[in-house]
Amino acid sequence: MMRRLLAAYLAVLVVWAPAAAEVVYKWEVALPGYRYEFPRDHFNHPGYQTEWWYYTGNLKTSQGHRFGFELTFFRQGMARRPSPPAGAKTGGAQPSETNSPAASEWRVNDIWLAHLALSDLDAGRFYHFERMNRAGPGLAGADLATRRIWNGNWEVRFDTVVPSPQPAQRLQAVSDDFTLRLTLGSQKPPVIHGVNGVSQKAEGRGQASHYISFTRLNATGTLVLGRQSFSLTGLAWMDHEFFSHQLTPEQVGWDWLSIQLSNGDELMLYRLRRRDGTVDPYSAGTFVDARGATRHLAASDFSLAPGATWTSPATHARYPVQWTIRVHSLALELTVSTPLDSQELVNRSLYWPTYWEGAITVSGAQQGGTVSGVGYLEMTGYDRAVALPH
Repeated sequence: MMRRLLAAYLAVLVVWAPAAAEVVYKWEVALPGYRYEFPRDHFNHPGYQTEWWYYTGNLKTSQGHRFGFELTFFRQGMARRPSPPAGAKTGGAQPSETNSPAASEWRVNDIWLAHLALSDLDAGRFYHFERMNRAGPGLAGADLATRRIWNGNWEVRFDTVVPSPQPAQRLQAVSDDFTLRLTLGSQKPPVIHGVNGVSQKAEGRGQASHYISFTRLNATGTLVLGRQSFSLTGLAWMDHEFFSHQLTPEQVGWDWLSIQLSNGDELMLYRLRRRDGTVDPYSAGTFVDARGATRHLAASDFSLAPGATWTSPATHARYPVQWTIRVHSLALELTVSTPLDSQELVNRSLYWPTYWEGAITVSGAQQGGTVSGVGYLEMTGYDRAVALPH
């Protein structure tokens, strides 16, 4: 699989490279005051260089057999027609995959990647797959008109029948080892992270993302794994970010957690790690209470302390698989662990980093009472520093 992915990537570069030098395009950057609009902002933003949609969740059968899943879609912008001079007549056209330097559906304006993973937590098995496409004649994309995000036969469709700020979403992923189909219904409106519409990741104009989440999705559906079929229920989480910045030279990776607590609260935290071993002051998070009200958390509002580690036999990276979280203003202290250490997605292509992303369980105390929960943990930059493609 990795060899095929690398070969496909090199083929894309061969097609794209001759014209790339002719194209000068100024990418949009995430700035304060962005006016969010739904459902538009659940889909493609071709003016930004990088965009991703992350679906993760914890599921179980009626007998209590536990599974985790991840389905993620990535768009990386490669080339665009330069923006016209101010006042130039454009006929209303906007930079997009169809308004490209060459009027061809095979033109590589974007590379579309997708990752699929299933954690069979009680059997101790981890399955993961990757794929890469250009948009081509409908091979991959994220389209407002059809309310669809897809890469081949991996897709999420938003309900178009009932207008709602939190429409039902239908997920499908078909692989050699398993097929997963879920219906996702949000209990809360979409959450906008950060301050004044941006999630700042470093000092400077545009060193930020526009970051949206559905933090509590009721999930129901089926999993066919080998010759077995399972009916599943549980909770899922959806993250969507679009931006054009890169990590700074001092930033080598991040640790990110999404947590859904039994009392109806959610917590998202990310810790940006610096090359000198310190935590970047632009680390941040969001607390969402049971009613859906949000509170921004600055780096000074919380601590993330790593504990026991797991060493990957594939990359020899050492990942902290236990964590202690403290959010002082919420009187919240949580212990995070994972039922399955081996949830690393090894990527040997030149285009995307290897990372650990897996299901977690949570227990602790909040405001003097006990809480428990589930979630997902992502860790990057442990085998090598992350360098997102330019």
